[in-house]
Amino acid sequence: MSKVPTSIDTHSVMFITQRPDVIMVEGEGSWLTDNNGKRYLDFLQGWAVNCLGHGNPGMISALNAQAKKLINPSPAFYNEPMIGLSNLLTSNSCFDKVFFANSGAEANEGAIKLARKWGQLHKGGAFEIITFDHSFHGRTLATMSASGKPGWDTLFAPQVPGFPKADLNDLESVKKLVTNNTVAVMLEPVQGEGGVIPADHEFMKSLRKFTKEHNILLIVDEVQAGCGRAGKLFAHQLYDIEPDIMSLGKGIGGGVPLAAVLATDAVACFVPGDQGGTYNGNPLMTAVGMSVIEQLLAPGFLDAVKAKGALLRAELLKLANEFGLEGERGEGLLRALMLGKDVGPKLVELARDRSPEGLLINSPRPNLLRFMPALNIADEEIVQMCNMLRELLKQV
Repeated sequence: MSKVPTSIDTHSVMFITQRPDVIMVEGEGSWLTDNNGKRYLDFLQGWAVNCLGHGNPGMISALNAQAKKLINPSPAFYNEPMIGLSNLLTSNSCFDKVFFANSGAEANEGAIKLARKWGQLHKGGAFEIITFDHSFHGRTLATMSASGKPGWDTLFAPQVPGFPKADLNDLESVKKLVTNNTVAVMLEPVQGEGGVIPADHEFMKSLRKFTKEHNILLIVDEVQAGCGRAGKLFAHQLYDIEPDIMSLGKGIGGGVPLAAVLATDAVACFVPGDQGGTYNGNPLMTAVGMSVIEQLLAPGFLDAVKAKGALLRAELLKLANEFGLEGERGEGLLRALMLGKDVGPKLVELARDRSPEGLLINSPRPNLLRFMPALNIADEEIVQMCNMLRELLKQV
C-alpha cells in the first residue's frame, strides 16, 4: 500500500460536501482501505457506480489493453470499442441506436434534447416532458429542472421550463398534465435519491399504454437502476415494457466515466450539429464498458443478483422485525431500510466510524438507509453488513 500522509491538507479541493478526514487509497471487491489502513465494507460503491466492486480484473485488463492501443482518436471517427459496446447494448435491448456520454446527467440531457427534437419534427413543436415528484435526473440546469427534488426549484433559479411534475404510481396525475405541448414522460423505474421507491408494475404497464395511445414518448432514466442493479440487465424489463428512450450511467462504466442514451430507430432523429461531446464514445471508456456488460451477461450472473437481492431483503426484514422498523423496499440490489424516525444520518456516521472495520452506507432521506453494494458481493458480506447494522441500531 502506498504511503499517504496522515495529516490532510484539503484547502485546494473545492468544498461541495462534508467529507471525513480520511483518504481512500485502495479497494478490492466490496472493501475500501483508507490512508490509516482501516478497512470499510462498501455498500455505497460510488452510489451504485462500481457494479463489479473495486479492482475488477476484467475491467482492469480491458483498460490496460486499450490504453496501450488507442486512448482518444476524437469523436470525428469510429473506434472499435464504441462500435462493440453499441452493438452489445442494442442486441440485448429493444433499442437500435446509442449515443455515449460521460455522466448520467449528460445522458439525461441528451434524452431531453432528443425528445424535444422529435417533438419539433413529429408533434408540432411539443416540448414539455412530464417528470415526477422526488425524482432525480442530474445536476445540469435542465436535469435539475426535470428533477422533483425538494428545494431545487430555487437553488439556481430560474429553472429551465417544460417539466411539469406528476406523482409516481398515479396515472391520473400524469393525465391531468398532458397538453398539446406534451412530448414525453420521463421517470426512473426505481427512484433512487427519492428513497428507493419502485414504480408499480400496473402503473408502468398502464403508463406505456397511455403514452402510446397519445403519441407521447416514454423515457426511462436507468442511470441508477439499470445495468443489472435491479436484477435484470435493464430495470424496465421488470415490467415487460419497451420505452422509446433510455439513459444509462453509473454502472455501465463500473467506475469509469461512461454513460449512454439509447433510442429506437423511430425516435433517433439527431442530425449532424444537434448533439456531440469531446469524449463521446472514447475507446478507453467504452472498452471498459464492454467488459462490464459482458460480465453482467455471463450465464447466471443476473440470476445471482436476484438471489442476492432476495437475501439482502430477508436480512433487512429481520432487522425491521427486531427493532420495530417500518420495513424495506427496492428491487434487486438497490434497497432501502425504512427506519420510522430521522436517525439515518447518525447511523451513517456511526457505521463509518465503527472499529476495527467501518461500514459505508447512505441516507438519502433522514428516515431511511439505502444500500447499493457490488452486484457480485458475497452472500457472507451481505450477512456481515446486516450484523454490523444490528450493532449500530442498538446504539440509536
